[in-house]
Amino acid sequence: MAGYVIAQLRPPDPLPPEVGRYLELVQATLDPFGGTFLVHGGALEVREGSWPGDAVVIRFPDVEHARGWYESPEYVRIRPLRTDHIDCDVVIVEGD
Repeated sequence: MAGYVIAQLRPPDPLPPEVGRYLELVQATLDPFGGTFLVHGGALEVREGSWPGDAVVIRFPDVEHARGWYESPEYVRIRPLRTDHIDCDVVIVEGD
């Protein structure tokens, strides 16, 4: 069963340059784990509750690959470029 990393991001405006650097580097950390962006920003239509900010959905072959990516030394090294500058919530879920 596939694994997904889902993030709700509340970025500042304007984005700090560190976030741009993160965006340049993140794909190379996903590739070894089979991670693919399904949603990366884009228009959001909230139907229930509140969802301030943006959404990101990344698909992996399974939850183990998603965890492996999130905990990998390569990703851990660049993660502060995002977490130090963007307020966010991140979950890993299993699905089809």
